[in-house]
Amino acid sequence: MNNKNANSKNPINPELNVNAARIDQNNINAKQDLGLYIHIPFCVKKCDYCDFLSAPATEEAKETYIKALLTEIHSYKNTMKEYRVPTIFIGGGTPSAINSSYIVDIMEAIQETFSIDYDRLEATIEINPGNVTKEKLQAYQKAGINRLSFGLQSVNNRELKMLGRIHTYEEFIDNYELARELGFHNINIDLMSALPGQTLESWENTLKTVIALEPEHISAYSLIIEEGTPFFDRYGEGSIYHKELPDEEVDRAIYHRSKELLHDGGYHRYEISNYAKPGYECRHNRSYWVGTEYLGLGLGASSLYQGARLGNTQVLKDYVGICKENEGSNMLPSLLRHEIINLSIENKMEEFMYLGLRLIQGIDTKEFQRRFHRDVYDVYQNELKHFISNNLIKVNGDQLALTDYGLDVSNYVLSHFLLD
Repeated sequence: MNNKNANSKNPINPELNVNAARIDQNNINAKQDLGLYIHIPFCVKKCDYCDFLSAPATEEAKETYIKALLTEIHSYKNTMKEYRVPTIFIGGGTPSAINSSYIVDIMEAIQETFSIDYDRLEATIEINPGNVTKEKLQAYQKAGINRLSFGLQSVNNRELKMLGRIHTYEEFIDNYELARELGFHNINIDLMSALPGQTLESWENTLKTVIALEPEHISAYSLIIEEGTPFFDRYGEGSIYHKELPDEEVDRAIYHRSKELLHDGGYHRYEISNYAKPGYECRHNRSYWVGTEYLGLGLGASSLYQGARLGNTQVLKDYVGICKENEGSNMLPSLLRHEIINLSIENKMEEFMYLGLRLIQGIDTKEFQRRFHRDVYDVYQNELKHFISNNLIKVNGDQLALTDYGLDVSNYVLSHFLLD
């Protein structure tokens, strides 16, 4: 699938030749930011807790999908002139489960189609221990990927097996050290707490072990038991093993101990579940919380684009067929949509509040006024009065942010900013 031109150089990595010329930086600066999310819906084995749009597949199915994905990417070539792309996130599924040449093809197609802000570019790929090799990591580097996100979840091999993960902690260490040796200096590690049978002590061991590795970023999420997964049947409310989940007291202790250990380890909390060393916040994910436009490409991918929330079809056969039948057409993106929600001013105000308040810095009241021509204290008069007086939201000049107590009960607080 590679289509290279020996006379042009990849502006991200000069070792890789592509049909893309560097855009003049003054021209880039005049454009509007647009994040790109690329969905790879394949994995070696679906984890027992996972409800994401992903599944194992044959090599033939993977190749067919990548061809369709490249067609979708190229279909935007004539409609993105006013945008610049400072962040790219390749997620899944398990992007590292496919041939690395496909990742190279995807990055080439992106560079041929979009104006990339190379001076600010953060390009992330999700990888899982157990299917990462030196050759894959080197291919990612040459393609311009500069940030890795490891799906570790736990350092306890018993917990990993219980989750249905395909790797051991020892395999993760081998992969992590290899990434460092190859020069990756922006690495995230995903961890999961509130696992069946997990204690405060076992969680502390996982967190301390990972902090000692000094990744630039750590995401610490609590397990959610989703309907339709094997975990729901096994651990859901009323199931025989439900009592194996940590009780509320242990869960709360894990939550507070995480903040302490990560703070002591040099990580600042910038979002409810995300911690980073200074300068290493995930700019792509942060754009979701502040309302920057982003474009989702691939099966089931979601977008926030031109005042609407959009969703691609979630049926693989339909996705591949539509891309094949409409190759070269500017209409392809609209034909792939299975969901279009045009956001009202009320919808946008809601999202500004309940997404923005996930950030530790909170929301800017002047920015609310600028965007919506309304005073946030008028729109949310009762809610803000209640939460401020009860020490759930604090006021710092023009900023409104959740207090420590507010963060503890964030789901309760944020739900009250839905105007319906």
